[in-house]
Amino acid sequence: MNPWQTRKLRRALVAATAAAGMVLAGLAVATTLPNASAEPPSRPRQGWSDTADGFASLPGLGRGPTTGGAEGETVTVTTPEELNRYVTAEAPYVIQVADAIDISPKGTELKVASNKTIIGVGTEGEIVGGGFFLGTGVHNVIIRNLTIRDTLMPEDDPDDKEYDYDAIQLDTADHIWIDHNKLTRMNDGLLDSRKDTTFLTVSWNRFFDNNKTFGIGWTSNVTSQITIHHNWFKNTVQRNPSADNIANLHMYNNYLQNASAYGNYVRGATSAVIENSYYEGTHNPYYTVSGELVQRGNVTVDCTWDDDVITEQGDAFDPSDFYSYKADPASAVPALLGEFSGPQPEIGT
Repeated sequence: MNPWQTRKLRRALVAATAAAGMVLAGLAVATTLPNASAEPPSRPRQGWSDTADGFASLPGLGRGPTTGGAEGETVTVTTPEELNRYVTAEAPYVIQVADAIDISPKGTELKVASNKTIIGVGTEGEIVGGGFFLGTGVHNVIIRNLTIRDTLMPEDDPDDKEYDYDAIQLDTADHIWIDHNKLTRMNDGLLDSRKDTTFLTVSWNRFFDNNKTFGIGWTSNVTSQITIHHNWFKNTVQRNPSADNIANLHMYNNYLQNASAYGNYVRGATSAVIENSYYEGTHNPYYTVSGELVQRGNVTVDCTWDDDVITEQGDAFDPSDFYSYKADPASAVPALLGEFSGPQPEIGT
C-alpha cells in the first residue's frame, strides 16, 4: 500500500470513528453526507454567515455543531477581571467586549472554558497585550469580531522563541469558530491550532504584520478537520498557514499579500484542497512535499517560486462530501476582504 492509499484508509477510519461516537452519544445522525447542491448556511448581504460554517458546523466526537455560549446569559465586560471571570466560568456565556481591554502581565493567555462566545461590540472590542488559550477537551467556543494585538518583545526578534505569546492557541480543542477578527503583532503565533484540534473553522479574519502567523500540527495523529476561508494575510513571514498532519484541510477564498517566506505549506500526511484564493507578492504561494494537495481556481500576481516546487499531488478529498459552501471567484477576493474581513460595525451590536 503506497503512502497516499495509507492516508485514505486513515481518513476513512477517522470518519467512521467520528460517526460511531455520534451514535453512542445518542445524536440523530444522517446516514448520508450533505448534498453538495444544497444551499450553504444563510448569508447576509455582506456575504458571510452569522453561524459557524465549514467543519465547525458539523457534529462529531459526540457534540456539535458549534454554537458557543448561545444557551447562556449575555454579559458585557470592560475590564480584564470581568473578562477572565466569564471566559473561565463553567456556565455558558455570550461575552461582549465593548472596549479595549489591557491584559497584564503582558503575554497572558486567558484560559477559555467550553460553551463560550467572546465577541467584540462593533469595532470597539480589543484585547491588548494578551490572548486566549483553549486546552484539551475545551469545545464549542466562538471568538468573533475582536482585535487581538501587541505582545511583541523586541529582545526576542526575529526568532520569537523565548516568549510564547499567541493571540489564540488551541491545544486539542474541538468545535471552534474563529471569525472576523484582526490578529496582529504578537510575539509568537497569531493563531496556533496545535495537537489534535478539530472541527475548526477560521473565516473572515485579518492576519497582519507578524512573523509566525498560523501554525497547525504538533502531532503525529492525522485526525483534524479544518476549514480556512476568506482570510486576509498581509505583511507576514512564515506559517500562512503551515499545515502538518491534517486529515481534511479545506482552504478557499483567502488573500495572501506580501508573505515573504512562504504561503500555504501542506506538510506531513495532510490532505488539502486549496481553491479560488488570491496570492500577491508571495514566495511559494502554495506547495507540498509529502502531503496531498489539490489546487484549483487560484490567482497569483507578482509571486516567486522555488525550482521544482510541488504545487499539486494526489487527489485529496471533495469538501462538498462534508458540507455545502459557495466559493467566490478568486479575482473578487482582494476587494471582498478589503471591505468585509476583520471586525465589522454591525457584528455584536
